[in-house]
Amino acid sequence: MNEGLVIKSTGSTIGVLTAAGAVVDCRVKGNLRIAGIRSTNPVAVGDKVTLEPQADGTTWITSVLPRRNYIIRRSTNLSKQSHILAANIDQAALLVTISHPQTSTTFIDRFLATCEAYSVPAIIIFNKTDLLTPEERQRLDELQHLYESIGYPTCAISAKYDDVQALKQVFIGKTTLLSGNSGVGKSTLLNAIFGATLTRTADISSAHDTGMHTTTFSEMYPLPEGGWLIDTPGVKGFGTLDMQKEEVGHYFREIFALGRQCRYSNCLHCGEPGCAVLPEVGLSIAESRFASYLSILDDADETKYR
Repeated sequence: MNEGLVIKSTGSTIGVLTAAGAVVDCRVKGNLRIAGIRSTNPVAVGDKVTLEPQADGTTWITSVLPRRNYIIRRSTNLSKQSHILAANIDQAALLVTISHPQTSTTFIDRFLATCEAYSVPAIIIFNKTDLLTPEERQRLDELQHLYESIGYPTCAISAKYDDVQALKQVFIGKTTLLSGNSGVGKSTLLNAIFGATLTRTADISSAHDTGMHTTTFSEMYPLPEGGWLIDTPGVKGFGTLDMQKEEVGHYFREIFALGRQCRYSNCLHCGEPGCAVLPEVGLSIAESRFASYLSILDDADETKYR
């Protein structure tokens, strides 16, 4: 049985790296579905798959081997289905910006909660430091302090001007998902890390201060020193999926730690008597984090998507 690693997914075709070192364009067998996952893409970058060459020269992906883990988000087109960003990853790196464009803390927290739900370590990279005003620099310091106090590693860079070799060390030997809003500089960072123009870059739309999509499909890039970086298309929102209301607090580290002291084990921290979390909002729990927690509770209602 032929096996391979999915390193590119354009939607219509899947690029698979075979054991012989060749990259083969494959198609997904029509009835292929992953048990228990309602997904718009049953095969994702990072998957290990089985292949079946056809007499006409095409190659079909016939099965997906068991995944170690994956990162998933709610599909923007089909609210009750999911889109798998990547599978079998060692860590996720979220690239964010204080401005040009501004990454909301809600987006950051939803991404981190999803990483917690699927047991994927996460790091936060603040980019475009060269564009920051003194006030924005202070905001950067505040957010780095907030997330580091929770236990998430952070760093601040200008992918356009800084030497990113120190950051590159974090990726060597690991398979890393690189994600973020459109326009935060993922393509620029990849080009800086690899020292070559791997991907197109585009300026920010001045009309809305938002990013323009330059990556339209997911692809894995091998690091010469070992490891892979997975580039994904920029996303505007991050919808969570299949999180039970009673479990959401488990994916916010500081809320989970305090929640153990609540009177009721299934406390949602929404006004129940004996709640240990609510009194700490604005103190040991940042108001932005609690607002993000509440927004994910709303996602449990599948009749809406935010």
